[in-house]
Amino acid sequence: MPELPEVEALRGFLTDHLGGLGIARVLPAAVSVLKTYDPPLAALEGRTVTGVARHGKFLDVDADGLHLVTHLARAGWLHWKDRLPDGAPRPGKGPLALRVALETGAGFDLTEAGTQKRLAVYVTEAPERIPGIARLGPDPLAPDFDEERFAGLLAGERRQIKGALRDQSLIAGIGNAYSDEILHAARMSPYKRTSSLTKEEVHGLHVALLATLTEAVERSRGVAAGRLKAEKKSGLRVHGRTGEPCPVCGDTIREVSFADSSLQYCPTCQTGGKPLADRRMSRLLK
Repeated sequence: MPELPEVEALRGFLTDHLGGLGIARVLPAAVSVLKTYDPPLAALEGRTVTGVARHGKFLDVDADGLHLVTHLARAGWLHWKDRLPDGAPRPGKGPLALRVALETGAGFDLTEAGTQKRLAVYVTEAPERIPGIARLGPDPLAPDFDEERFAGLLAGERRQIKGALRDQSLIAGIGNAYSDEILHAARMSPYKRTSSLTKEEVHGLHVALLATLTEAVERSRGVAAGRLKAEKKSGLRVHGRTGEPCPVCGDTIREVSFADSSLQYCPTCQTGGKPLADRRMSRLLK
């Protein structure tokens, strides 16, 4: 799933490639992707792109005050093309969800792999009215996201820290992958309760959060849209690396599986050497 660093990199990429250009056509290939109907997609045609913004994991293309807002969900992606194919895309069962054609002949496709179609596109004059954006917590890379504010957010929580970091209404933009990376950098168990955090642990977690996200954004800056997925994977230390050695201590990275996701962690770095219970695997072994 694209998270804050990748969406921020896409924002920068599109700022460089779209700014000042006119939108010729916006062509849906999957009707289910469009979550708004007024204004229609056609209202974007003939407008000039005046800016690109990010709201958490939402990407926002501003065309003379009318916004094309996208949430790429778990399996969505943006593919830039210097020259789009001629003709309109055919609706069907393929991955193509939406095509945006520019007056220059260039443009981009929004695609989504898999059978669960969750990619969402909105056309609106006010992005803040989109429910997913309206409920977003503060952006962790904003200048005012200091340790005091972070501590205040956690103070009202009574749950595992992994879930708190992923809650978009608490902090915007962090998903499954970077929550694993942040907790590894902070040497903290994903099961640790927010209510048990000491002042020193909050400080360490805040430092790890900012360092992990800032490093990922810098690593992705200037990378072409088509290479961002590979860049993300190459920079991850524990997420998606089950069975590999921890780059810090050399212990084997372990996994806990859930119904539709999993987390990865290092026992030596994060849990005092003790493996966490994997309830799904425990059931299979009975």
